Amino acid sequence: MSSPEFPGLDVSTRVRARDIQMAGVADVRRRVLMISGAIDTTEHDISVSVNLPEPGRWQVIKSETNLTDKTWVAMQVVTDEDSTFVNDADTLVLSRQFSKSFMTPDQRRLTFYDGEVRPGEAVLKVYSLDAGGRKPTYSYSRYSPIATDTAEQSQQTLDDLIGNGMKQRPVIELIVPVTVIG
Repeated sequence: MSSPEFPGLDVSTRVRARDIQMAGVADVRRRVLMISGAIDTTEHDISVSVNLPEPGRWQVIKSETNLTDKTWVAMQVVTDEDSTFVNDADTLVLSRQFSKSFMTPDQRRLTFYDGEVRPGEAVLKVYSLDAGGRKPTYSYSRYSPIATDTAEQSQQTLDDLIGNGMKQRPVIELIVPVTVIG
């Protein structure tokens, strides 16, 4: 069955059919925010906004599936100006897929690296966030090596990205609905 063509109804440049809605659950008693979803772009950064039941410290457990055709070898998360990552001995900062992480001294940028997330695989990240308000926003980027680069070039690029941060690309903004429990 073919679909009729109507002028003005072509949404192919505005609607991303493969998007999978991200969703979150906030456990108030445990102060845990769990978010899951998927990413199908390598050309954009993702800006995530959540509505928390209250500001303060939240442990974030975030999972997303790589729906792109590229392998991610690093992921960067950057907070808004009202939030920071928690960096103390009692706070978990980890990813199952990446064995190392780097946090900037101002605690606003966190990079996971030394691992990979292949197409179709999910990545799990755990960190804590001090949210100054009820609507924190953070953005994240992924790095995939360029196919024509040598291993040495890819490693140099990765080292630069860890130390200096990933250059911002066009942004897709998401508002993640959060169900409150506890």
